[in-house]
Amino acid sequence: MHGWLILDKPLGLGSTQGVAAVKGALRTAGAAKLKVGHGGTLDPLATGVLPIAIGEATKLAGRMLDGDKVYDFMIRFGEQTDTLDAEGKVIATSAARPTSEALEAVLPRFTGPIAQVPPAYSALKVDGARAYDLARAGEEVVLATRDVTVHGLGVCQSSPARRGGPSGSDGRGGAATSDSVAASPLHHRPAAGGPPPRAREGLEEITLTAHVSKGTYIRSLARDIALALGTVGHVTYLRRTRAGPFTLAEAISLDKLDELAKARGLEHSLLPLGAGLDDIPALSLTPDQAGALRQGRVLAGIAADDGQAFALLGETPVALVEVESGLARVVRGFNL
Repeated sequence: MHGWLILDKPLGLGSTQGVAAVKGALRTAGAAKLKVGHGGTLDPLATGVLPIAIGEATKLAGRMLDGDKVYDFMIRFGEQTDTLDAEGKVIATSAARPTSEALEAVLPRFTGPIAQVPPAYSALKVDGARAYDLARAGEEVVLATRDVTVHGLGVCQSSPARRGGPSGSDGRGGAATSDSVAASPLHHRPAAGGPPPRAREGLEEITLTAHVSKGTYIRSLARDIALALGTVGHVTYLRRTRAGPFTLAEAISLDKLDELAKARGLEHSLLPLGAGLDDIPALSLTPDQAGALRQGRVLAGIAADDGQAFALLGETPVALVEVESGLARVVRGFNL
């Protein structure tokens, strides 16, 4: 049971609660007691891919935190909240609604290396305290700008409901209907009762897909896109579709997790430890080389390109190594 379980985290569940659910499933399945950790925090109001590392795979959880992520997220224009999502209170409003053409024009400005200010309601620390604790206490929170990279940003071509969102939820508890994102690139949905002409020509909300580097805050990205469009906005739906090498294709629900645990079938959804290292080359070892690495020794004469490699003895993981000029040094060793 050393490997990865990928949860499709539901709305309202925190990442640590996801870890606790897997620990409980392992107990139910009668598995040996093992370390369990997650490979990237996902807010309770977000859903989707949450990698859970089990046993020796926990040694790779930190590496997973550094991986790229892909998110689908909906921006609702016209209101900005203090939390930048549907949970917060409204702190700014605007009657302006962006046109499809304006949105298409502004998205390239948020692609590539960008600077962003994280949300005040975040887990970042300010003088030793969590920013969200200070914000909830009514204190002014000023966070430093950080550099991140948006590798790709575009309009999502299907609605949250069709992409397997949480019971079709749009993040406010209402149903996200199939017209949330039209088949055409962009859409508008007039408010009930007939909006003013200017609003009728614009977008009430839009769902985007972003491929981002570590440290990118989607709520900040949504805020800044809205401001660049001459209005305000906040996130009403957020779903992570990929974290590092893991996608929704491997993810299971909490119900499925419980079902597998009771049937003693968790191994059927357990991905091998090496699944978290699919982006680096494998390095085959001889028994003598494997023994040397397990003792922490440096291997010489390794015919491999410089960089990290996944060292294996047959099918058994031995170590994550760093190769430089024919020398291989252990970065993380696996006790298997």
